[in-house]
Amino acid sequence: MARVFSGIKPTGHMTLGNYLGAVRQWVAAPDDGLFCVVDLHALTVEHDPARVRRLSRQAATLLLASGLDPERCTLFAQSHVDEHTRLAYVLECTASDGELRRMVQYKEKTAKARTSGEQVRLSLLTYPVLMAADILAYGTDEVPVGEDQRQHVELTRDLAVRFNQRYGHTFTVPRATLPPVAARVMNLQDPTSKMGKSDDSGPGIVYLLDEPETVVRKVMRAVTDNEGGVVYDRAARPGAANLLDVLAACTGGDPERLAEGYEGYGALKRDVAEAVVEVLRPVRERHAELAADPAAVERVLRAGAERARGLARPVVDRAYEAIGLLAP
Repeated sequence: MARVFSGIKPTGHMTLGNYLGAVRQWVAAPDDGLFCVVDLHALTVEHDPARVRRLSRQAATLLLASGLDPERCTLFAQSHVDEHTRLAYVLECTASDGELRRMVQYKEKTAKARTSGEQVRLSLLTYPVLMAADILAYGTDEVPVGEDQRQHVELTRDLAVRFNQRYGHTFTVPRATLPPVAARVMNLQDPTSKMGKSDDSGPGIVYLLDEPETVVRKVMRAVTDNEGGVVYDRAARPGAANLLDVLAACTGGDPERLAEGYEGYGALKRDVAEAVVEVLRPVRERHAELAADPAAVERVLRAGAERARGLARPVVDRAYEAIGLLAP
């Protein structure tokens, strides 16, 4: 059975994009998958420590509320498993400066930081290597991610192949898996930009814990296209395409066929709003139950970290030996 690993960064409240683009895939994954709150990745930019801790707990609670079953998978916090950082340095000795600087997210985030006058942390450049360590430490076969993370999984594959060729077969070479629709849900107010947790444009982002009336208001105010009727064309009509992708992901339909059933955007928006509210309703209800017992969530994370350490340590130890380090 293929081993699945993926993670989510606690840099903001989880969004509909996170849920449709990644988390639902995790819930549907085969048994024995590993899913991680990648809290170390949240330190690559300016942050409030208390907020990182709060959002890390919230992310773990929402993952459980979304359907991850700790009896079927392993859920843990990245910082609780030292093997991630142990392996990251070895992989930094395998990666090149040039390939990291070509990462699209690095270019985008450094440009944003410099525009706002912030310093660019070295960890922002190297965090794709830490992400590779997250994946490779577990002999991962499949990494279910959104479209925006595909390049990082490709880097992980390159590093695994390069390490294996130089030092002997050590790592499984993973592959990215994406959902058939809504792999990248876009901002409702700017359908050319993804619906990101760290985005400042609240009106364009549907959060998993938004009240139903808030969801409806945001969807009904979504930016659409001025000309013609409802057509599914991501390049020419990104607003309509985004709404149709979301509707298709929520209802199991095909976005192009769904477009044929609408003459105007009003009806489309109403149907999208209703579908999103219904998809998120059980998540919100289960989150409220879990949030009332935070100790139970902490127990899940502790048990998950213990199991994750047991799985990762032999892989990382082999990598240390292969690259030439003395055994302790």
